[in-house]
Amino acid sequence: MGELKIEELDLYEILNVDVNSPTSEIKKAYRKQALQCHPDKNPDDPNAVKKFHELSKILEILTDVSARAAYDRVLKARKEAALRHKELDSKRRKLKEDLEYREKLTSVNRKTADELLKEEIERLRKEGSRQVQEEIEIVKQQLKKEQNLNAEYWDGSKHRIKLKWTASKNDKTNGGYTQEMLNKFLSKYGDIQVLVMSPKKAGSALVEFKDRNAAEMAVNLEVGLPQNPLKLEWLNGPPHKTPAKSSLAKDSDFESYTLTKLRQAEERKRLIEQMMAEDKET
Repeated sequence: MGELKIEELDLYEILNVDVNSPTSEIKKAYRKQALQCHPDKNPDDPNAVKKFHELSKILEILTDVSARAAYDRVLKARKEAALRHKELDSKRRKLKEDLEYREKLTSVNRKTADELLKEEIERLRKEGSRQVQEEIEIVKQQLKKEQNLNAEYWDGSKHRIKLKWTASKNDKTNGGYTQEMLNKFLSKYGDIQVLVMSPKKAGSALVEFKDRNAAEMAVNLEVGLPQNPLKLEWLNGPPHKTPAKSSLAKDSDFESYTLTKLRQAEERKRLIEQMMAEDKET
């Protein structure tokens, strides 16, 4: 269980459910909290993974009949002891503690509620819990639905990107950039909805992408011509962060991403060489 000391916690209080709640209510409460603290939804929280695993361990105890019964005995005894302890004055408290200590010494062959709970926890650690795995999978599917929903409702008009480059007012070449050239540079990231060069201000343009991924890649990767670099920035600030890829991503995912970036760099280099050659011919 790591640092999580089940016997010292009120698991029902953590999930915000009643002690007598059925398993269905416990699962429902788990899903609600798990969705909020899932690592994929909290990429900037270094404790997100720990919180999620702790919730899963709590669910593991409360959805196993035997483990829950053992935990309930410990919880009940702890609450009753705390109540009695509160009612006793200091002198009687000392006598009570001495009595409990002597009882503990004489009960060598009798397992305490704490010991029984620890045995159940160890059993679950070895066996695993099918119900917990099912609930984790449900949470993962819900996160995927939310991500897809965010992608479907991407509105490029609300996330326009401003392009800037160096160009003097009377420069007929506009710093070496044309609409066609900008379209070649940017379209390799994805479909462009709108690309407009400013008719009044040299060295300026606006672009809208069809999807979020293309827009973010353009802002993060595109540099334009080496002799006159492009500067890309969000017109109304960057969009809200979406959940990062799962921390359980495979090595092949990383390799694919790396190869994509290399291909984009090669494509940009080829386009630059092609456009510079065309300029020389004209």
